[in-house]
Amino acid sequence: MLLDVPVAQLQFSDSSISVDPKTGFTPAATTVSSELFGQPVSIQQGAIQWESVITITGPVPAFLSGQLFFTYGKDDVFYPSTTFTFQVPLEGGQSAVLSAKENLSLESPVADCGDESPGSKSLLQIFLLGVLGGLIALLTPCVFPMVPVTVTFFTKKSVNRRAGVLQAILYGVFIFLIYVLITVPFHVAGKAISPEIFNNISTNVWLNLLFFFVFVAFALSFFGLYEIGLPASLASRTDARSGLGNVAGIFFMASTLAIVSFSCTGPILGTLLVGVAEQGAWPLTAGAAGFGLALGLPFALFAMFPNWLHSLPRSGGWMTEFKVILGCIELALAIKFLSNADLVEQWGLLKREIFFALWILIGISMVLYLSGWRSGGARGLSFKKAPLRVLLFVVVGAFTIYLVPGLTNTRWADRKLISGFPPPLTYSIYPQEKTEKRSFQPLHNDYERALSMALEQNKPILIDFTGWACVNCRRMEEKVWPDPLVDSLMRDQFVVLSLYVDERKKLPLTEQQTVTMPDGSTRNLVTVGDKWAHFQIKYFGATSQPQYAIISADEKMLTRPKFYTPDPQEFAEWLQCGLSAYRKLP
Repeated sequence: MLLDVPVAQLQFSDSSISVDPKTGFTPAATTVSSELFGQPVSIQQGAIQWESVITITGPVPAFLSGQLFFTYGKDDVFYPSTTFTFQVPLEGGQSAVLSAKENLSLESPVADCGDESPGSKSLLQIFLLGVLGGLIALLTPCVFPMVPVTVTFFTKKSVNRRAGVLQAILYGVFIFLIYVLITVPFHVAGKAISPEIFNNISTNVWLNLLFFFVFVAFALSFFGLYEIGLPASLASRTDARSGLGNVAGIFFMASTLAIVSFSCTGPILGTLLVGVAEQGAWPLTAGAAGFGLALGLPFALFAMFPNWLHSLPRSGGWMTEFKVILGCIELALAIKFLSNADLVEQWGLLKREIFFALWILIGISMVLYLSGWRSGGARGLSFKKAPLRVLLFVVVGAFTIYLVPGLTNTRWADRKLISGFPPPLTYSIYPQEKTEKRSFQPLHNDYERALSMALEQNKPILIDFTGWACVNCRRMEEKVWPDPLVDSLMRDQFVVLSLYVDERKKLPLTEQQTVTMPDGSTRNLVTVGDKWAHFQIKYFGATSQPQYAIISADEKMLTRPKFYTPDPQEFAEWLQCGLSAYRKLP
């Protein structure tokens, strides 16, 4: 080791922890002349003990985490700047993560108003969305041509019409069951993982980036650049088994359809399942069941009423155009997933106006495509004998024009149709001064300051559990908060605090710890989002956002929490109930 240079050095990222430069070594070093370094060096052999005094000016943490940098040699090899990361428990240490919140009372709230459980889409609503997705998938080139071919196969190959109809019905039932069965793993996994995992799907940066790349890949497939399918060997084996007799053969025929049509049905079903994944396993099953029913039912109906086959439109170019339109929609959804990741990490890649600009470009591309323009040049407007194309042209064109005000950082474009999808008004390319004048800004992740302000101003605290990638949170901020009565109550009568459960900023080392969850599992609190997610679960028993809670400055619950409430009047009534409860306190 070089003389006058530390043999080892401790480093802590927390500025409240300092290391005394005076160190002691055991055993004592011997000095020798070194040809390698051209000067005398200090050498210590065998096990070395290094002692230094560490001073902690802030709260003593439960664990001391840091890095040890040291240099050593072995035989003729020299290893400079070796790093060792460590975490050791401290006797008498305590965590400051929840120290300011241990007085929060979980007794019955002062007023009996609020929600018992989070509001979300009912299973029936999700099932109907699945049916809609299945009907859309039915019109794709991978599925639609198979309807008359399959129905004709069953009716002509069977010994009698009744047997053909029964086989076709069984074929449709198997299609339904196959799509339901793909959600079984979520039920099995759901019993072994934390309940917040499903909710984290919408806020996890890497998952959102994965969905972005997957949806872009699906879009390019719809544009005809390539075909996405499951392994050909799997499709071949399944198709071979479809020749088996009776029930087994029909099941494998249904499996074959599900496999070979994956390039068309996969993106649509994937979009549906991603949209409801945060609600748990049963909503996934409800959506897949609706999707499978919409795909399987036509085979049974047309087998029972074969004359209906003559009323079906013939396969043709309209299917290709339909796929291109779906590809544009997939591309727009991909941008939303990239926006989620960007918001959580605050990269600044997709500010609000850039998001609108990309959606507008996609809308313009769809309008040009529907009007007959292609990459090879203008073909002119091709609306003759195509009323559906005209309708799509008008709808897409109107929607694209509807998005234009979003480029100027105004609320008008997202008040209803796409509320919650674009980034918030505060995430803008325009100067912050202009943004602040347009929207109400609550405190950001500062619980202790909210307690102090509530005490000084004699006001209750309105806690807003939110997330950067939370669609319903943005809808509340864009549709409910601007209501005159709601806005007046929040500005003048409450100290409003927004706690972001997906905030990726690291906690100071003194606040990082391992905690036990209500279900007995353990979780490491490393980021600010981890801290507030644990706070929400522990004291308010929920993992979904948005969730609102009203407490007093001495941390007493004034009402039951409130979840997503798109009705401004209902939300205002809950706020007034919380105010009345606060005024009843001694």
